[in-house]
Amino acid sequence: MNRTAVVLGASGAVGGEVVRALLDSPIWSTVTTLGRRPLALAPEEASRRLVQHVLDVSDPSSYESLLAGHSDAFCTLGVGEPSKMSKAEFRRIDFDFVLAFAEACYRQDVRHFTLLSAIGAHAKSSIFYLRSKGELEESIRALGFESVHLFRPSMILTPTNRYGVMQAIVLKVWPLLDFLLIGPLRKYRGVSVQDLGCSMVRHAERDEGHGARVFTWEDF
Repeated sequence: MNRTAVVLGASGAVGGEVVRALLDSPIWSTVTTLGRRPLALAPEEASRRLVQHVLDVSDPSSYESLLAGHSDAFCTLGVGEPSKMSKAEFRRIDFDFVLAFAEACYRQDVRHFTLLSAIGAHAKSSIFYLRSKGELEESIRALGFESVHLFRPSMILTPTNRYGVMQAIVLKVWPLLDFLLIGPLRKYRGVSVQDLGCSMVRHAERDEGHGARVFTWEDF
């Protein structure tokens, strides 16, 4: 128990599973969450190792001092429905807030950074969403962490519908199409939110600090 983790975005579907995986492992002595609301955990999931802070995630000065002493950072903060907001607002939340968190982590000597990104992320992409994700990845790589883990899932399958009719259809149909995604298309297969969150933590635990690595479906 000599690793300490801080999580931004713990109230989201993936972030909640990251926290649960951290608390399930004896490796992590302290798990800190930063968010706009606390994570609701069942009594059997609660732990004295968990410290939750409710604060303004848009303002690094409200949380930077809380980052000191952590070895690892996990960021799952992001927009659930990008199509429902302007590009400027999406960029502010998905890029600016996340990069500010990464920069604050680096200033406070956090050594390892794990980011939830997206399949197809590329700084030169013609698609705004994927270009933003790619530019964010490049910006975080450039900070100088001992290691950066970039997780690029395709369809994240949640146990419940969070965003209405369209997501309900996708959650039903996508698993049925997985068998068609073979060869180089396997990276587009769906992954359960539980498997994704657990994978982010397990790969961090095995990390040996060798620069940046990209993880896709095969790695999950």
